[in-house]
This record gives sequence, C-alpha cells and structure tokens, in this order.
Amino acid sequence: MSNAMRTPAGAINVERYQGAVAEGRFRRLWNTNAPGYLFLLPWLIGFFGLTLGPALISLYLSFTDFDMLQSPRWVGMANYVRIATADPKFSAAMHVTLTYVVFSVPFKLTFALLVAMALNRGLRGLTFYRAIFYLPSLLGGSVAIAVLWRQLFASDGLVNAALSQFGIEGPSWISHPNYSIYTLVALSVWQFGSPMIIFLAGLRQIPQDMYEAASLDGASKFRQFYKITLPLLTPVIFFNAVVQTIDAFKAFTPAFIISGGTGGPINSTLFYTLYLYQEAFGNFRMGYASALAWILVLIIAVFTAFSFLTSRYWVHYDD
Repeated sequence: MSNAMRTPAGAINVERYQGAVAEGRFRRLWNTNAPGYLFLLPWLIGFFGLTLGPALISLYLSFTDFDMLQSPRWVGMANYVRIATADPKFSAAMHVTLTYVVFSVPFKLTFALLVAMALNRGLRGLTFYRAIFYLPSLLGGSVAIAVLWRQLFASDGLVNAALSQFGIEGPSWISHPNYSIYTLVALSVWQFGSPMIIFLAGLRQIPQDMYEAASLDGASKFRQFYKITLPLLTPVIFFNAVVQTIDAFKAFTPAFIISGGTGGPINSTLFYTLYLYQEAFGNFRMGYASALAWILVLIIAVFTAFSFLTSRYWVHYDD
C-alpha cells in the first residue's frame, strides 16, 4: 500500500527532473547560439525573402502564362518549347550576348593583367594609380557612364573628331550594326579595375627569388613570364575568368542606355538580359520572361561547372 502511494510521486519527480534537464539544455543552446543567429537574421531574411523566395516563384511562373493583370495560367513546358523552336529574337539575343562574352572577357583580363604587371614594378604613388585605375569599375556600370559612352561614339562624337585629325572619317559607331556591339565591348574593357586589383594581389604573392634564379640561368623576361608568372597566377586567372564571364552574361545597363532600350540597330545590341526585360516589362509576358531567366541561370551554371571541371588541367595550386 505504501509503495503504491509512493510511485506516482516518484514519477512526477522524474518528469520534473527530465523537464529541468531539457530546459537547461535548451537554455545553454540558446545562450550559445542565439547571438550568432541574431547576427545572421538580416541575411536570412534577405536570402529567403529577396533571393530564394522570388527565385522559386519565378520558377513556377516560367510554367505559366502570366501578364500581371490576370492570375497565372498553367501552360507546362510551352514557354520553353517556344523559346527553343519559335523565337528568332532569342537566337539573336544569344548571338549578341555570346559575342560580347567572347570578346569582352579575354580583352578585359589581358588589359587588366598588363596594367597590374606595370604597377607591380614598384612605381611611386602606387596607391594613387591603383585608385585611379579602379575608378572605372565603380562608375562603368552606371547610367551616366553609358550616356557618356554614347556621346563619345556618336557620329559627331569625340572619337570621330579625333580620327578626323588624321584624315579618317569614322562611322556612326553606335548606330551601325557592324560596330555597335564593339563599342560595348570597349566599355567593358575600360572597366578593368576590379580584375586588375586581384591580379596585382596575385603578383605580389609570387616569390621574387624565383625570378632571381631564372635571371641567373639566363631566362629572358618573356620566358620568366611564360614559365613562372603565368603558371603561378593561374588560380587568380581562373577566379577572374569565372567572375567576369558571369558578369558579362548579366550585362544590361550599357545596352539599354546606348540603344534606348530597343537593342538596335537591327538587334545588334540586344543583350539577353535586355530581351528578358522587354518581354517582362514591355510585353508583360512575365511567364515567358521567367523561362528566359531560368535558361540564363542554366547557361551560367553549365559554364561554371565546365570551368571547374576543366580547371584541373590548367590551374596550378601550391599543393
């Protein structure tokens, strides 16, 4: 009788003990991790509210017919089928964008590397030159610079005025379909500051005794560059190539400003992002524009994956 009366009280004590242990464990975890999660909270809100959430919504919209005035109507793969089979402007936009990527990225990286090597020779006022050369990267993507670029390459612009001093009559670079894309390539190359800074940091990491040993062996400057600088700089080249290529695929502002948002003349500056913008906010085909956006994501993902897969054959790390 007495044991039967003690059992419920013992069970209650055990439950209280377990509850106190769980509460103490939760309190310790909270005290340990809560400050970190509080600091992460703005990023988490931005990631889920401004990145992941809209991305998932756009993925859903890519399978719908949505004009922002009526509810989305499910159409399955129709948008993707139309892009692949019945959209000549998609082909034109891809051609212009690939041309821009193929020309702008190598020229920009080459120019940035040459300037970085010049600055790495111990010039006086290196900080000043570094800031001056980096400035175009800060301003190059702005609307003001795009407007300035349009004025420079207009038929009566500064470039043709300079050519006229040598008796050369330049074309209207912006309005000629054979030249307009290359004015945008030139604008991209002019924004070489960001990769130049990264190249300069990479050059500073190469041991100088390797160049001294190569000089004692009679290696020329070109051979030192080819056998020492270039191999040891391949991780930096790889990083810059991936970042700049992704940026080139996403280029929008220069083409929008210089062509007045039309992609002209004759679609010669119709960047992929500009075509996507026209479909979304000009024709109000949000579902179709979402499908275009996801194709661009897929193209960039394939390029990035290919770059990493092939990097083992030409990128050299210290290990």
